[in-house]
Amino acid sequence: MTRETTKQIEESIASSETARKTTAREYLESLVVTVILALYGTTFLLQAFKIPSSSMEDTLLIGDHLMVDKVDYAPPAFWKGFLPYDSVERDRIIVFRYPLDPKTYFVKRVIGLPGDRIQLRNKLVYRNGEILSEPYAVHKSSRLDEYRDNFPSGLSGVAYPDWAIQWREYIQDGEVIVPPGQYFVMGDNRDFSSDSRYWGFVPRENIVGNPLVIYWSFETSGEEYQRTSPGDYIGRILEITLNFPQKTRWKRMFHLVK
Repeated sequence: MTRETTKQIEESIASSETARKTTAREYLESLVVTVILALYGTTFLLQAFKIPSSSMEDTLLIGDHLMVDKVDYAPPAFWKGFLPYDSVERDRIIVFRYPLDPKTYFVKRVIGLPGDRIQLRNKLVYRNGEILSEPYAVHKSSRLDEYRDNFPSGLSGVAYPDWAIQWREYIQDGEVIVPPGQYFVMGDNRDFSSDSRYWGFVPRENIVGNPLVIYWSFETSGEEYQRTSPGDYIGRILEITLNFPQKTRWKRMFHLVK
């Protein structure tokens, strides 16, 4: 083997090693960028949520997985001048941090804005003296509950203690007046919903965003989401793996949330 041939071989090997290093670096850079974009998106733009309870039936079912827009209701001080900012609207569904436990997220419908007068009579909702047309609301109990269905009607043992003490401060002429910076929310499954009737108002700063679309729906029960041990998580993964085709609610996928 001549010296020239040896040099060519060495140059070829060096070139191959350089190409491999360049490719590896490009893959690493792409991965880092992807992770950064994913973290940015889930922190500021979109976030996935799942429905663990029946309080929003039949609009949202247990096992529905939602993509939530976090931009529309973002704090204006942060986004002002960069992205559009919307005010919270009546009758819209929102995702918010539960006032009694900010680590927990709730999904409800906005019934009252600041200044609105809210009252229930025989399960029907009145806002500012007018009865609401609510095609999304369902009643799955024939029993009439005085506190729940004629709110505000009087103290009840089912209301949380702080709210049972405070709610009288907001009553005027038999109606609840929503205070500034607060919102009155209810679940669409009116007879089985833990909402503002029981624990009070939602502060504006607790509102995270509004659901856009159901990107996946898997038939399950609320009890499964209450089980949080490592064994339960493994069991849930196995359940999804084994029953993905049968228990996926294909007709609900990619439905817009209204």
